[in-house]
Amino acid sequence: MAKKSWIERNKKNQATAARYAELRAKLKAEGDYVGLTMLPRNASPTRVVNCCGLTGRCHGYLRRFHLSRIAFRELANQGMIPGVTKSSW
Repeated sequence: MAKKSWIERNKKNQATAARYAELRAKLKAEGDYVGLTMLPRNASPTRVVNCCGLTGRCHGYLRRFHLSRIAFRELANQGMIPGVTKSSW
């Protein structure tokens, strides 16, 4: 489990990036790179890290399910993810 402070900081970065998304797009379209540098650093969407919604783990993240590989496997084995079954051949 990731530290709670790290998870909360990432959520704060997501909110900041969403708040400034429209302004960033406008400044980029105008080519005003000086204006872009005046924005907060966390306004850039590249500062947001994809993390598991359950555990906060960032490595082994599956974008389609918004889960880490470990959490995905546990939920899939329990049958909690619709349409996902263990393969056998």
